[in-house]
Amino acid sequence: MHETVQDPAARARLIGAIRFDARGLVACIAQQHDSGEVLMLAWMNREAVEETLATGRVCYFSRSRGGLWRKGETSGQTQRLVDLRLDCDGDTLLALVDQTGVACHTGRRNCFFQALRDGEVAAIAEPLVDPKALYGA
Repeated sequence: MHETVQDPAARARLIGAIRFDARGLVACIAQQHDSGEVLMLAWMNREAVEETLATGRVCYFSRSRGGLWRKGETSGQTQRLVDLRLDCDGDTLLALVDQTGVACHTGRRNCFFQALRDGEVAAIAEPLVDPKALYGA
């Protein structure tokens, strides 16, 4: 698969294999396709998966907003789909993406920047972009 799946029947087969939870959601891990860097985890519903496959631009479901979240629609930090994979249990997706800019709303390249250091949870990566510049806040 590369970027989009034009065949609606093929999209339906993949979506049919996904085990969505009771809320109609499935976890999706976003990974940079060429480096293997794990960027983030977000949620998708059926509509988000369908849009992602049809357009090649990664779309998630925002639990806080209760609606679709097209990655980068406000920040410009988009994810282009390279491949979408389903795990062995059918309950987790892996989106191999080409990330434009930073993936994390904190301005960091990825969302996994906290770790134990000297017995404390500490940031191990600094922001690359000021979040105010991304979101105007």
